[in-house]
Amino acid sequence: MNDVKVKEMREMIDRLNHASDAYYNGLPEEMTDFEWDALFDKVKALEEETGFSFPDSPTQKVSSDDTQGQKEPHEFAALSLAKTKKPEDLVKWAEGRPIWISWKLDGLTLVVTYDNGKLSKIVTRGDGHIGTNITHLREGIRGIPERIDYPGHAVIRGEAVISYADFNAFVLESGEDYANPRNLASGSLTLKDVEEVKKRHIHWVPFTLVHLDEPLVSWGARMDWLDARGFTSVERERIDHPDLESINKVINAWTEKVTGNINPYPVDGLVIGYDDTDYASTGSVTGHHATRAGYAFKWQDEAVESVLDHIEWSCAASTITPVAVFEPVEIEGTTVKRASLCNISECERLGIGGKGTTLSVIKANKIIPKVIHVTKTEGSFDIPAVCPVCGSETAVSVSAQSGTKTLKCQNPACAAKQLKKFTRFVSKGGMDIDGISEQTLDRFVNEGWIREYADIYKLAEHHDEIAELDGFGVKSADNLSASIAKARTVPDHRVIFALCIPLVGPDVAKRLLNAYPFEELFETAKNADDPEIFSDLDGIGPEKSAAFVNWVKDEENQKIVEHLLQEVQVSHTETAPSGAKCEGLTFVVTGDVHIYKNRNELKAYIESQGGKVTGSVSKNTSFLINNDVTSTSGKNRKAQELNIPILSEEAFVERFAS
Repeated sequence: MNDVKVKEMREMIDRLNHASDAYYNGLPEEMTDFEWDALFDKVKALEEETGFSFPDSPTQKVSSDDTQGQKEPHEFAALSLAKTKKPEDLVKWAEGRPIWISWKLDGLTLVVTYDNGKLSKIVTRGDGHIGTNITHLREGIRGIPERIDYPGHAVIRGEAVISYADFNAFVLESGEDYANPRNLASGSLTLKDVEEVKKRHIHWVPFTLVHLDEPLVSWGARMDWLDARGFTSVERERIDHPDLESINKVINAWTEKVTGNINPYPVDGLVIGYDDTDYASTGSVTGHHATRAGYAFKWQDEAVESVLDHIEWSCAASTITPVAVFEPVEIEGTTVKRASLCNISECERLGIGGKGTTLSVIKANKIIPKVIHVTKTEGSFDIPAVCPVCGSETAVSVSAQSGTKTLKCQNPACAAKQLKKFTRFVSKGGMDIDGISEQTLDRFVNEGWIREYADIYKLAEHHDEIAELDGFGVKSADNLSASIAKARTVPDHRVIFALCIPLVGPDVAKRLLNAYPFEELFETAKNADDPEIFSDLDGIGPEKSAAFVNWVKDEENQKIVEHLLQEVQVSHTETAPSGAKCEGLTFVVTGDVHIYKNRNELKAYIESQGGKVTGSVSKNTSFLINNDVTSTSGKNRKAQELNIPILSEEAFVERFAS
């Protein structure tokens, strides 16, 4: 045996295992998927060449999460899948049998078990044989019902994932440093507080039905079984005759879904499985792979070299992120010239320098431009001493948990830190300016075009500059100007909501406006000697009154409102009920709705019929509306304790809307 090669193998395995620990446990990335796969392939090739493998080699074991809590053995081992980047391997593996292709979701695998129709446990994958029981986090994870219509024993495997949109929103709002949605998902499931987990918007997407008491030998039928019981299972497509042409056709179509951002969740490939589940269970186990359980297809990442022009520092929330701007290159059919470098630690790990540094760039999972390697460093990596948005002092912050170094703006009033407020301002419930996403607002803030709300109505002055930005163009700039022009007349209650006044949501805004016209309301608050002047109004109280009055009295806020009113016209809205079917009743709405478009629409109907909607169950509540009537959630338990009726949406409609 070649000792040099064995030593080399040992060093590579240690690097892979260390990176896997970070990958599965919510810690900062130590290497990209591209780098990990390349190193894994080298280890595998050396093992085949030498005929020797270490027991802890990633080719021999399932990577594990270190989620703290009660350990639980899996009833059915959660083995990993063999991987390939060659469609020809999939054709050979399929053997002409009908197969299914589905997403290989990039999150954290959870095994969910039901007995007699009731959820009995949620267990992380762990090492594939033993995981951690996290059943206590059920209410914080969307997509796991407490009850299902099945009297027997069911075991379901799925992926806990966070959408790109929810990930970006959380990072911007919290200022916390996570490399990607999977990193946030795995870190979130180590938390103990369910309310904190809820803020991460984790969705559990079932990708296979592992066991039922009765035989169901078609994988497609098993997934249909899940859908029929209210689960939102993984997207999938059947191939009846899997030859190279048909497999390539499907892979190409699914690749377009990824590159076109049609799929909201992060994925790192595709999963191929037999429809015949009996046949799939007959394979042997090699290392920690069941040979017929499925196959994972991963895209070939095309790495292209470019030369760094400069580092651009982009401020979002309190974090200032380095972005590499390099000579334009063609990757996966598109022109790429920018890639986020995440944080200072990542720049140091890569060896980023200054202008002229040679970079290797990919589009990770066909979507996100990423610098994976520095071939040659030129000049020095300079960290700015002032914020690019407001010009205030910056400071390097080091995470106590991970040691990750990030750059922070020290100005609490920096416009970049108001991004969530700007997002609410343009939202449907606010000024309803169509076509401006949070990411677009972030871009405009960093360009220096938005410092306060009124500036959003002046974006048309930057029409030509917007048209020149990456991802925009003349048509996008035209559409944006049209949306802004359309939103210059706004109902009074939406203006108040859009201002992001603490404790003042749509309901409070309407109640204030029921008592005072818009202009009089602000003038009364401005001149009030008592901050609790509105506390006697129905549904307001001293805390909300003081929050509104104190906000209006602030001179900076007065300037903000004054500048905004120079740009928009405020219209008065009629708030009197149009009916009386809910008159005198107080409702609490919780959970998902199916008949109404959303909970706001249901709330609006109740108010239009003379009813009131509050956020918490109390002795004054008339009805709790929850489609999961038998849930043991906090609101359901409180309602039961107070003998308050719990209505499903259907029951509500039958009683109050028919």
